[in-house]
Amino acid sequence: MSVTSDHQIASPTDGFSGPSVGDFWALLKPRVMSLVIFTGFAGMYLAPGSLHPLVFAVSLFAIAAGAGASGAINQWYDRDIDAVMTRTKNRPIPAGVMIPAEALTMGLVISALSVLLLGLAANWLAAGLLAFTIFFYAVIYTIWLKRSTPQNIVIGGAAGALPPLIGWAAVTGGISIEPLLLFGIIFIWTPPHFWALALVKNDDYKAAGVPMLPVVAGHDETRKQILIYALILAPLAVVPSFIGMASWIYGGFASVAGAIFVAMSWRIWASKSNVLAMRLFAYSILYLFLIFLALVLDQFVAGMVL
Repeated sequence: MSVTSDHQIASPTDGFSGPSVGDFWALLKPRVMSLVIFTGFAGMYLAPGSLHPLVFAVSLFAIAAGAGASGAINQWYDRDIDAVMTRTKNRPIPAGVMIPAEALTMGLVISALSVLLLGLAANWLAAGLLAFTIFFYAVIYTIWLKRSTPQNIVIGGAAGALPPLIGWAAVTGGISIEPLLLFGIIFIWTPPHFWALALVKNDDYKAAGVPMLPVVAGHDETRKQILIYALILAPLAVVPSFIGMASWIYGGFASVAGAIFVAMSWRIWASKSNVLAMRLFAYSILYLFLIFLALVLDQFVAGMVL
């Protein structure tokens, strides 16, 4: 029986005692959610204008909750392949501590509540963008793209790139070039980030029948694509300093961080090392965090000076 065609993963019959609070928390993909919280916060902080601190906090909470809800729906649908992959086999559903219906119900309820909360707290443009993000990740990426094309993470990466756009819209009620640039940085960052991991976890993805780029096109092509995206990402992350969004100090920092990203990508391409690929995966997380932190600190310092 095909792994990807059968979504009925049987729960263990021994020792089932129901999910704990920790299991429900794991269903929200807290590590992914933490990055969403930070990039969403950055979008809100960098936006012109201001919100009452309580409205700001509630809006950010809604964005985080929406991200967690889409993660729960993702785990409900992906329970068959999660059971096969070593990286995901201990998630609540394949581990047998939660039934699929619980995960789906939780995901749908939190999705609806998070969109409603953001609409009432901030505005309906931000709420609409959050609803679109949840739909894009849970349906377009998880149900359609992930199992059908090696470009899954390229197109699907749009969902992970939307939080700063949502945050900006929550404050301003509109969209401009600045949040679109933040979206673009995350969108271009996503493929090399995940492809670096896919190089290391290639056997897992192959066993699960997921057509990640290394599985379909091979490791050499994947390494080349990582380098190409790194060469696009590095200068793109410097653009905020050229459009008045950040200072030249930020531009210098982003240039150095981007040069490191490119150098690590080139070493992966030249050496064909999976050890280096895992290092790039780890650095890519740090890179995105530092880029957005630098943007926030740059504006904070500018505000203090003025």
